[in-house]
Amino acid sequence: MDYEQAVEKIRIENSPILDEFKAWLENSGVKPKTIKNHLDNIQFFAEYLVYYEPLHKIDEADASDIYSFLVDWFPRKAMWASESNTKSYLASFRKFFKFLHESQRIDQETKDEVYLTLKEDRDEFLDAVACDDEDF
Repeated sequence: MDYEQAVEKIRIENSPILDEFKAWLENSGVKPKTIKNHLDNIQFFAEYLVYYEPLHKIDEADASDIYSFLVDWFPRKAMWASESNTKSYLASFRKFFKFLHESQRIDQETKDEVYLTLKEDRDEFLDAVACDDEDF
């Protein structure tokens, strides 16, 4: 299987996960605009997970993927990267990994590691986009 086929296979496998995440958010009483924002964020993160080898489905992501995404890839690849957008990603990741855990796609340890990364490295993530802003 070549790269394009592998990416397409992962996108197909990610689709029902994203649909279930959307339903989970709706059932949690999240407003439609916020649901769209969380879905957009997680879909962009899913693109990152198939940008480099090894390719990952979104339910295979872990704390190191989030760290690399927020400290490096997002500030470099997203023209809209900013402190407010980074904070939005932090919230989306918290919701998404809570959903993954509640739907038994990840274990408690993975969820805890992600939450710890989001908390402990928050300033570093915000600095990554602040530094990028200063370059312009």
